[in-house]
Amino acid sequence: MASIRDSSLGLRAPNNPNPVVNVNDPNMACGQPGYRSNVVINVKAGDRIGGFWGHALGGAQWPGDPAQYIDKSHKGPIMHYMAKVDNAATSSAAGLNWFKISEESFNAGQRRWAVDNMIANSGWSYTTIPACIAPGQYLLRVELLALHSAYSNMGAQFYQSCAQINVSSSGTLVPSQTVSIPGLYQQNDPSILIQIWVNGKDDNGGRPYKAPGPAPMTC
Repeated sequence: MASIRDSSLGLRAPNNPNPVVNVNDPNMACGQPGYRSNVVINVKAGDRIGGFWGHALGGAQWPGDPAQYIDKSHKGPIMHYMAKVDNAATSSAAGLNWFKISEESFNAGQRRWAVDNMIANSGWSYTTIPACIAPGQYLLRVELLALHSAYSNMGAQFYQSCAQINVSSSGTLVPSQTVSIPGLYQQNDPSILIQIWVNGKDDNGGRPYKAPGPAPMTC
């Protein structure tokens, strides 16, 4: 879900690169306020959907900008949620029932974070719309949690945005295991208040890391 207006059809995109740090902030749902499209994107259940990340509005700040997508210090997981709505273009992001559809976290063996993979993939992260979900309109939420300063209270940085989608599907599932956003996280959750720096490296000391929130739904 890019935050560049020319790439924002169907998106609720922030107008600044600042994170949300308070897990009870209403902006936890779809990110900092900014541009909001009136377009709903047509997709099919089973489609692979890409979200593009940008560190600053307008793209690279100079040729060869090493932080074009995000500063490489911002290690952490990337997660995707959906919430069913009547009208994706006009629905409020407040009070919805969200369910997680995917997450990419930390490969302890390779000591590699989801953010590392996103940067290596030229700013793209991907998810797949579950094949079994019921047709209709949804908000699709992408969230990046940067943990480089998460060792202190409200040091974790949440970056999120929402896409407005209309899903065509032969499925019938409307997930009953849902969460509220905000309300999903606590400030002291062990995946949010955490020291990932060990011996001068931001690799969590090679320890396993579990992304916050519920497990992704399954069909």
